[in-house]
Amino acid sequence: MRKHIPNLITSLNLLCGCIAAIFAVRNNLELTALFVLLGIVFDFFDGFAARLLKVQSAIGVQLDSLADMVTSGLVPGIVMFQLLSMSQGAHWTSSSLGGQSDTSFFWTTNTIELLPFFGFLITIASAYRLAKFNIDENQVTSFIGLPTPANTLLILSLPMILWYHNNAFLDKLILNQWFLIGITLLSSYLLNAKIPLFALKFKNWSFKDNSIRYIFLIVSIVFIITLQFLAIPAIIAMYIFTSLISK
Repeated sequence: MRKHIPNLITSLNLLCGCIAAIFAVRNNLELTALFVLLGIVFDFFDGFAARLLKVQSAIGVQLDSLADMVTSGLVPGIVMFQLLSMSQGAHWTSSSLGGQSDTSFFWTTNTIELLPFFGFLITIASAYRLAKFNIDENQVTSFIGLPTPANTLLILSLPMILWYHNNAFLDKLILNQWFLIGITLLSSYLLNAKIPLFALKFKNWSFKDNSIRYIFLIVSIVFIITLQFLAIPAIIAMYIFTSLISK
């Protein structure tokens, strides 16, 4: 019975990803972010449960990546699609992220705006990263390239900054199509870049053995308390920088 517990947790990640995808298509990006966050929590605890119960399995590894492909691959692509659609001349209001806006503006009388579909480059890059991860034996205790959940948090932070920070400069920046194109290219690159990054996997609770992880988590909590959703891009940047200097 206990061998099925990690796979059950992974399945909950997949379920959250499916629900998040529905909300993302409906342009309710606030609830999208909520279910993605729940999915990422389940994604963290399935591996933790497998190690704790000593029931790691090959099927668990494959199922984990398949669930991540939805929660941290498809969903951020849809979110970027929606943001790029908004950048194409829509009049944005805070209700736009709550599923109350008409997103049909990317359709014109005789043509379809193609730019929003560029957001799915994130989905393709995520799929490629997950495929490489499954066959790479060097990514057991660390990562090479930005993990898909971290990249998803980066993308989902953009509509949350629009929703909660209510800053005219940030609104204009985030809804600038060139900024969004740049973020799409950057995130797609980081997913598959040969950059060694530490993993938040604790083999024990010793501060000496996990100092970089403890410090990272403490600073991240301070950022979240002080910066709210603006903390997420800052934390991702700190994660990459800290990993580079620690090597």
